[in-house]
Amino acid sequence: MNLKTFFDPVPEFLCNQKYTHNSFFNYIHYYGEEFPDIKGVQIALIGLKEARGIKKNDSIDRAPMEIREKLYQLKKGHGLYKIVDLGDLKLGETREASIELMKTVGEFLMRKQILPIFFGGTHDMDFGQYLSYEGLKKLVSMVTVDAKLDMEDEGEAHEIHAQDIILHQPNFLFNYSHLAYQSFLVDQDLINVLEKLHFEHLRLGSLRHNFKESEPIIRNADLLSFDISAINSSDAPGAADAQPFGLSGEEACQICRFAGMNEKLSSLGIYGYQPYYDDSRNKTAAVIATMIWYFIEGFYDRKDSLSFKGTDYIKYTVSLDTKPSILVFYKSKRSDKWWMEIPQSENEKYDRSSIIPCSYQDYQMAQSGEIPERWINAQLKMM
Repeated sequence: MNLKTFFDPVPEFLCNQKYTHNSFFNYIHYYGEEFPDIKGVQIALIGLKEARGIKKNDSIDRAPMEIREKLYQLKKGHGLYKIVDLGDLKLGETREASIELMKTVGEFLMRKQILPIFFGGTHDMDFGQYLSYEGLKKLVSMVTVDAKLDMEDEGEAHEIHAQDIILHQPNFLFNYSHLAYQSFLVDQDLINVLEKLHFEHLRLGSLRHNFKESEPIIRNADLLSFDISAINSSDAPGAADAQPFGLSGEEACQICRFAGMNEKLSSLGIYGYQPYYDDSRNKTAAVIATMIWYFIEGFYDRKDSLSFKGTDYIKYTVSLDTKPSILVFYKSKRSDKWWMEIPQSENEKYDRSSIIPCSYQDYQMAQSGEIPERWINAQLKMM
């Protein structure tokens, strides 16, 4: 496939600026005068300009440029960068055509073990991110961070796209988790739908109460979709539906670091930025750039092999007085993270790892004689 035909180059003025020798820009390859070689690349940055998913869309086409301007000026983090900026994905004749382009590019890169980071565009473009996995012939788990659920029965594309993902056929969605929603923005009936499907959800208050408990949820994801409206408007005013309450910029960066450290996560999307609503210093663009930076830091800090039969993990067996009579946990010697084993279903549809991420709190719960809710939900999905 000729990847170049799918992209427009990075704006020339960004490439011609003077950056410090240790800047992020000076440690990546980018599509400028020539299209970069992707051989050996681990991460690909992809700008999105698709804006037809929302009516208030006057400035979305500028989003990738503004984010890059902030990102390129940051200092290089640790690790040997093998990162390429492919430029901006070309627009299709329709919004649906743009989604198909995103699907094609995402699948192509992931087959080459390259992790795409999509940034810009409206949140409904995460449908293209999700569809990138369809041709990989495996079940996937998805985490969405958003102030709303975007599962309305009718409305603009950015208001209904989560429903499109959940109802898509063929269905290859094993688990869907939603973080940082705000109760006063969400219909309780939609929460009930998530619970009937045994999908995890954490409202903003619960997430804040025990922030570390979000890490196992994120660690179970194959893809992360982040709508910047989940960040409070003081830190990220640059969205048409920016909210006065929400995650802080620091918390958003921590979530991205958790995602980067997740060995199985293979794509990231950060959506919803509109420069028109940003402040005079493009604060929101700076927050998104820093989120990407922290994700990359996490990526180059991946430690676990996920080979649980090796010597990198300690196996713990907990006996219970009820069914199941035994729960099995694993703790990584490298990262101190925890996993637990779920009995494999006889249903061939769920031919996937039966060892899922958990927390030390889940292990403590099992020791006290209780079955962790995370174990129960995973077992129900296996049926």
